[in-house]
Amino acid sequence: MKKISFLLGCVLLCAGIVQAAEKPLIRIGARVFTEQTLLAEITSQYLNSKGYNAQVTGGLGSSLARSAHETGQLDMVWEYTGVSLVAYNHVTDKLDSQQSYDRVKELDAKKGLIWLHPSKFSNTYALALPQKVAEEFPQINSVSDLNKALRDPQNKDALVALDTEFANRSDGLQGMVKLYDMDLTRRNIRQMDAGLVYTALKNGQVFAGLVYTTDGRLSAFNLKLLEDDMHYFPDYTAAPVVSKAYLDKHPELEGLLKPLADLFDDETMRQLNARVDVDHESPSKVAADFLRQHPLN
Repeated sequence: MKKISFLLGCVLLCAGIVQAAEKPLIRIGARVFTEQTLLAEITSQYLNSKGYNAQVTGGLGSSLARSAHETGQLDMVWEYTGVSLVAYNHVTDKLDSQQSYDRVKELDAKKGLIWLHPSKFSNTYALALPQKVAEEFPQINSVSDLNKALRDPQNKDALVALDTEFANRSDGLQGMVKLYDMDLTRRNIRQMDAGLVYTALKNGQVFAGLVYTTDGRLSAFNLKLLEDDMHYFPDYTAAPVVSKAYLDKHPELEGLLKPLADLFDDETMRQLNARVDVDHESPSKVAADFLRQHPLN
């Protein structure tokens, strides 16, 4: 009897190992800010529930994430149309949301990267003022207004906080300064982690700062968004992008990710981001709660 139980145990163990081995591994990359962490975590938990073995590599810079994706070290990332359009494909044409998506879908397909069904949110950049500055300078309502204020000798020591990635990207600081003819130099620019930009704004340590339009801290910290009156910032609609080699092996992935992408709109992303950045909940908990509240068959 003991021998039969032992053999049965071995059979079940082997069956479990085989079943685990049959789960397709998918390597998901995430860049170094909250929204990317959340999107990767939600996708990972969702795909794990659908029989995948999802592994997330987070904290990546844009260039590293893109390189790893193109060389097959990552199978999927949540990418933004504006980033691919300008930073990776060097397209400077002014395009609307649909045009941007169509263009990057075409260009990236040539590089073996397939854009799947997009989400309903666009996380574009914006410049914002802390509440105290906004009250003191009610005439500043746009980036052009901000530029005019920064040129005033009385504000020569005014500081503008930018996250390090934006400050060094081709679709970032350099292009913005050129288009707006901004008087921004090392003297009044402070580069820092994206999260610290919001801290500096909240604490009134800077005159203005770069923010993301789906960030949950905008309302929580009473920040005033400035109009991009010269339309510098491209559309940044997010979508899952999967390597063609992986998608050819797992074509069902496209159908699985479509209903997930449809769940994400601007307000949803602001709420999710706020739970992590304002309420200090863990991304894994926020992801699990979100999937429980939005069950996908």
